[in-house]
Amino acid sequence: MTVRANSLPQLSLRAFAVWRRNFLVWKKLAIPSMLGNLADPMIYLFGLGYGLGGMLPQVGGVPYIAFLAAGTVCASTMNAASFEALYSAFSRMHVQRTWEAIMNAPVTLDDVLAGELLWAAAKATLSGAAILVVIAALGFIASPLALWAIPVIFLTGLAFAALGLIVTALAPSYDFFMYYFTLFITPMVLVCGVFFPADQLPPPVQAIAAWLPLTHAVALVRPLLFGEVPAGIAFHIAALLTVAMVAFGIASVLIRRRLLK
Repeated sequence: MTVRANSLPQLSLRAFAVWRRNFLVWKKLAIPSMLGNLADPMIYLFGLGYGLGGMLPQVGGVPYIAFLAAGTVCASTMNAASFEALYSAFSRMHVQRTWEAIMNAPVTLDDVLAGELLWAAAKATLSGAAILVVIAALGFIASPLALWAIPVIFLTGLAFAALGLIVTALAPSYDFFMYYFTLFITPMVLVCGVFFPADQLPPPVQAIAAWLPLTHAVALVRPLLFGEVPAGIAFHIAALLTVAMVAFGIASVLIRRRLLK
């Protein structure tokens, strides 16, 4: 069946076969991969949390390191999903030509792309959940409500994986990804409430930050870790779902244009 480049994604359960393929490959190096995903956020958490936090008063009624821990969960999820949807997916698409090999089976390009999306989100969930375990062991989680952060982490992973697949569809090489991280990911970490409350920023910056997906993730995860029910749950969930669905649709169109010429 011929699929037009601009048509909506046509998905099937075969996407889970692509997910399983990526999981089986990753499983061989699971421990080094997980340790790598934990190292960077833990350095920020302990370095800033205990170092800078020792000079700061409480933030939002909690020690700074506890405030930072919640933001670290979201930032780590974002980074894990982004790296998987960018570097790993690009390798499978362009360098190793794994996608082309998979499509020799009865699997469509849309299924491959959906499998990549689900795998990136799942891997990001593992990363975020691992950090949750660490901060729970350190006593920075106040309530079993924190368990509800896990589906939020998965949804956050979906949103950032979909955005990453757009960049992958456009990238001529690995070097292109640095523009995405420098101009989009890093500024988002700084303005979306990961390191300090967003209400400390100038009003125009707050207005921009309110539209960014990381803001919605932090707004959901941080209260849950403190044992509170987040305000505006439906709005934040809808925002993350919208980003995931719209970005995946755009990525699907761009990938088709690139690979099905």
